[in-house]
Amino acid sequence: MGNRTQPGSRKRETMSQRTNKRFLPLLMVALCGSVYAQAADTITIRILDSKTAKPLEPSGYLVNGNHTSTIQIEWVKVNEDGTGALNVPAGVSVVSIHGSYDQATEVYVNCDGEEQKDKIGKIWYSVSDILTKGVVTGNGCAKPKDLAKIKPPDPKPGEIVFFVRKKSGKSKLD
Repeated sequence: MGNRTQPGSRKRETMSQRTNKRFLPLLMVALCGSVYAQAADTITIRILDSKTAKPLEPSGYLVNGNHTSTIQIEWVKVNEDGTGALNVPAGVSVVSIHGSYDQATEVYVNCDGEEQKDKIGKIWYSVSDILTKGVVTGNGCAKPKDLAKIKPPDPKPGEIVFFVRKKSGKSKLD
């Protein structure tokens, strides 16, 4: 005769209905979390002057991914304040970044290398570290007396901060 209910009593829920009520909210949280994770693949780039720690507004950014020599300028949108929004494609685990100036004809020297000569070397940064902890690079270009005046910013998840300097006049002629 099927499930009988007495008048005025509530109908019993089936097991699948109870399961759906319990797991539907969890499924929604999981889906929202994956959307958030996809959106988190944008890295903010800030470039600071190595002598003053004041923000610079580069003409653009040169980015390489996964130890390749191919420059990916299309990965970065330069914001009005000079920061960059780097959209990291899926599968990219490390990046190398440089800012350009003089209408993108020159490239800043990053001050995080062992020797801050005017050669533009590649130092690779973990995308995972940038997204989860944030990265503030070293400032090997500033003189000790200037370093004492500079307070580096605190790292913020999703952001990488570089101290840079322009190439010296001599090397610009080379």
